[in-house]
Amino acid sequence: MDIQTLITFFKWCTIINGVLLVLSATIFILAPDFVYQTHSKLFPIPRETFDVIIYSFLGLYKIIFLVFNVVPYVALLIAGK
Repeated sequence: MDIQTLITFFKWCTIINGVLLVLSATIFILAPDFVYQTHSKLFPIPRETFDVIIYSFLGLYKIIFLVFNVVPYVALLIAGK
């Protein structure tokens, strides 16, 4: 596998996961009551706990996104030149 294929792979991984992160954050910001009501039917937890879980999820997803998508993509761009 050559470096250009890896660059293309990580570029698309970064784009797709970035869109998912922005979409998830947007949904949780614009419709938090709807998201809570939907999830509370499956998991009976208090609203405060749910907010902490969602905030933690977004933070962890962002860290994983940066470490496993953005950093390898930038490193390959630098190494490929």
